[in-house]
Amino acid sequence: MSAVVLDGRQASAALKQELAERIAALKERGIVPGIATVLVGADPASQLYVGMKHRQSEAIGMNSIQRELPADATQQQVEDLLDELNADPSCHGYIVQLPLPKHLDTDRILERIDPAKDADGLHPTNLGRLVLNVNEPMTTPLPCTPRGVIELLQRNGYDLQGKHVVVVGRGVTIGRSIGLLLTRRDINATVTLTHTGTVDLSRHLREADVIVAAAGVKHLVQAADVKPGAAVLDVGVTRETDPDTGKAIVLGDVHPDVAQVAGFVSPNPGGVGPMTVALLMTNVVEAAERVASAADDA
Repeated sequence: MSAVVLDGRQASAALKQELAERIAALKERGIVPGIATVLVGADPASQLYVGMKHRQSEAIGMNSIQRELPADATQQQVEDLLDELNADPSCHGYIVQLPLPKHLDTDRILERIDPAKDADGLHPTNLGRLVLNVNEPMTTPLPCTPRGVIELLQRNGYDLQGKHVVVVGRGVTIGRSIGLLLTRRDINATVTLTHTGTVDLSRHLREADVIVAAAGVKHLVQAADVKPGAAVLDVGVTRETDPDTGKAIVLGDVHPDVAQVAGFVSPNPGGVGPMTVALLMTNVVEAAERVASAADDA
């Protein structure tokens, strides 16, 4: 058996084309969706990532707003900048690029974001609405990476209804929030969340119809852990230096041999990552559509 590759680049390209059409419709109504990033410091990886987001956003017609502060910026300076973006009508959604310098209170800064402009979908208010099952698209933002996992499966014709999904890793970005999305009635999957305290992880994995590996542990999921035909989504990231070339490489949580057992597998990079960026832009476009709808109702 050789798994079907869940190509995130292809799926995200289709999604971005759909977004471009929605953006064009908004522009006809006098609204240009604006996406902003806040970068504190000059970390090369963060600069690369932020630059990529803005290039892709501009390519589909969005207004790109970049805000940068020096690495020694104070807590107050960062919060003042967020207050400016919260009040700026041209900005419909934004992110604060992480990690922040250690002297800053990350939690306090993230909570300063206006929940309506939370492009990542991870503000405590939005997560709380998700827990209460009142957080739907076009109402408040949804977490980008978990939503990207689901979108990638669905765009490849995979029906999650009734499936047993085992999630590896309990981080807020993916592990904790994806279970909330998967168990909504419109998806209706059953979710097992595993972590460092889980006894016999392999047994849980072998029982899964779908595995979402988000632990950040290189090649944690081996071929022997996977039920034949299962769908395996690799979301974990481990960065190493290639001993032969000296270049930085990205390794996922899933061993390459899994592709010989699984029915579906996402590459890493090139799988869920591109979907995360596309769903980030989706959250901003949806925020702009909410503004347009509110103006119509006024």
